[in-house]
Amino acid sequence: MSACTDYQVTRRRLLKMFSASILGMPVSQLLAQAVPGKGRAEHVILFWNSGGMSHLDTWDPKPGRKVQGEFAPIKTSVSGMEISEIFPQLAKQMHHAALVRSIAGTNGDHGRAQYELQTGFGQTPNILHPGLGSIVVSEREPLGDLPAFVSISGQAARAGYLGQQCEAYFVGRPGEKDPYLAFPEGISHARGMQRLQILERMNARTSGNVGANDMKATETALKDAVALMESPALKAFELDEETPQTIERYGNTEFGRGALLARRLVEKGVRFVQVNRGGFDNHGNIFQAMRDHGAVMDSGIASLLSDLKANGMLEKTLVIVLSEFGRTPRINDAGGRDHWAACFGCMMAGGGIKGGSIIGASDADGMEPAERSVKVPDLHATICHALGIDLDKEVITAQGRPMRLVRKEASPIRELFG
Repeated sequence: MSACTDYQVTRRRLLKMFSASILGMPVSQLLAQAVPGKGRAEHVILFWNSGGMSHLDTWDPKPGRKVQGEFAPIKTSVSGMEISEIFPQLAKQMHHAALVRSIAGTNGDHGRAQYELQTGFGQTPNILHPGLGSIVVSEREPLGDLPAFVSISGQAARAGYLGQQCEAYFVGRPGEKDPYLAFPEGISHARGMQRLQILERMNARTSGNVGANDMKATETALKDAVALMESPALKAFELDEETPQTIERYGNTEFGRGALLARRLVEKGVRFVQVNRGGFDNHGNIFQAMRDHGAVMDSGIASLLSDLKANGMLEKTLVIVLSEFGRTPRINDAGGRDHWAACFGCMMAGGGIKGGSIIGASDADGMEPAERSVKVPDLHATICHALGIDLDKEVITAQGRPMRLVRKEASPIRELFG
């Protein structure tokens, strides 16, 4: 059974509960609040681009074709590999990276496509499959006091049947302190700890009135929450220690700070960091939108790869840039591109990935895979393979149902690994 089903209360929820109790909520309301090939990678940083990122205007340019649009391809640090001109700094780091240009999706609907890309499974009415980050933290031991899974500037996929302990810890604005990671103003540390001790004693008194598993869940979550509140590692969430030059190099934007925070978190042992960016559903005026995206994302991702390489973390940190589908090769009358799931791409780097690789190819206009078609579940199998996670692993849900973490038919893209 997955370690993440041990308890069902998140650290963040408990911290909110503590704040409420300290501000006057009766402690009785807080009692037993439970809710029913070895890879090299140790960490993952996923840049999730919600809305459908155009493959033709990023990783798979088509110069000279009618579908090209306004962007020219540029050379990279890898001979024969070209990407869009919106990524000039990233182009210099592509010897660390690989491109997959032949992902064959199945869903052109945002919700269903996001679900499949983030879980590896199709959406069904009666099962909530865990997202990739939850799978990773369920199968790899935690490192240090920080949450094993952190989602920045947006919510990640849910943990589903792996339980609340595998949910992501949410950071709304990277670099800003979380108000739930300290006692409220006017409440001293000693007084706050006294109240938590009262809560612990009252929970112990009522342990016979609730299920043993529920009580164990609450007690375990309480200990972890307090450990997080008191951990020196919390400074990893703050960017004050970084020089202005470093912040400027990543880009003094929410995305740039998110990329910088992601680096700091994996350095402190966080297993999975997801950095979210929306705004890619560009049915109109797509080229200005993609220029704006490139201006923000280019420096952040390029600096991250450069720094991870310099500090020795790149070999054990898998970096992924992914979206739920691509955009139509045809440019519509509004100067945009519509949803296109039949063929799109992604970038991967680090974590044992063979830098400078190109996997698959689309046809002349980027409409269909022409070589080495990659199915969506294959991406999940590839990431799990990189982390040394058993692709045949089954976990038992709270209802006693065996569930696979990776679809049975999925196969890792072995060509990605040197």
